[in-house]
Amino acid sequence: MRKIIHIDMDAFYASVEQRDDPSLRGRPVVVAWRGARSVVCAASYEARRFGVRSAMPAVRAERLCPEAVFVPPDFARYKAVSRQVREIFSRHTDLIEPLSLDEAYLDVTEPKVALPSATAIAEIIRAQIREETQLTASAGIAPNKFLAKIASDWNKPDGQFVIRPQQAFDFLTPLPVGRIPGVGKVMQEKLAALGVGTVGELRMLGAERLQREFGSFGLRLHARAQGIDERPVEPDQPVQSISSEDTFERDVPIDEIEPTILRLAGKTWEASRKTERVGRTVVLKLKTAQFRILTRSHTPETPPASLQQFTDIALALRDRVDLPARTRYRLVGVGLGGFRDRDALPPQPALFDL
Repeated sequence: MRKIIHIDMDAFYASVEQRDDPSLRGRPVVVAWRGARSVVCAASYEARRFGVRSAMPAVRAERLCPEAVFVPPDFARYKAVSRQVREIFSRHTDLIEPLSLDEAYLDVTEPKVALPSATAIAEIIRAQIREETQLTASAGIAPNKFLAKIASDWNKPDGQFVIRPQQAFDFLTPLPVGRIPGVGKVMQEKLAALGVGTVGELRMLGAERLQREFGSFGLRLHARAQGIDERPVEPDQPVQSISSEDTFERDVPIDEIEPTILRLAGKTWEASRKTERVGRTVVLKLKTAQFRILTRSHTPETPPASLQQFTDIALALRDRVDLPARTRYRLVGVGLGGFRDRDALPPQPALFDL
């Protein structure tokens, strides 16, 4: 039986800004560049009370919270703090799987320090983070990664929650299916059409029905509904690609997908800023109403340096789709691939992969 901790820093970027600038404390802080194409990188808890969330267009955040203080992101500073937190993790285990600058899984089944429980280890880690960085973190403790991630969100901010093996089944039963990673708005609507709104109701459909409806993802849903997740904590897996995609409620022509490309580009760009590596290749994915999948990609001479550059390339890739104008599309995705370490980026000529 594994002992997994999921640590999630509380409103990380915004909290760093409030820590370093006392005038921001207690005020609604939005970490974002201003502009029509800018998206929110982080929002303080004071801003979240107005409905401001990460990945939201900055113009919408400004409408929701006119009194918000907008602070441009300083990723070099955030990465320095993230390395400091990572060093604290390494005192307790070498099995650390970073998900981004502000969260990670830790396997403490065999910890370095003799403490009575995974719960005690999580308490010590959070105390060390508070003392050494003046920031707070929340923690989830569970027998697997899936449950630990749910648990870390349970007592936010600056709290922790334990899901013990014998509690997992009953704990999951009343939860909305949207708490399962990968179950977004579109999937929730599909499940609602099957009479499923909670994990318990999902469980009742059975593995065969879920596989018939959703393929391999249906089998994964069935496992999660039982509280099963066999994935190990995998240390230091370098990021290869990051993407966001969405399925339309109705099939649409290509000239109607630009707003979705803009939104997904913002989500992908925000996620890419949380890794130490740099992505070079912009990818646009489309799925037609007939389930034909098309991808277009472009690798510029230098990696995209801003959200606007990234978005402009994604939109240009849309213009390279040469299917008939009457074609309808059911899904669009925007990705960033070809990730490399910063010091391993040789100059390359531009090319298009079609």
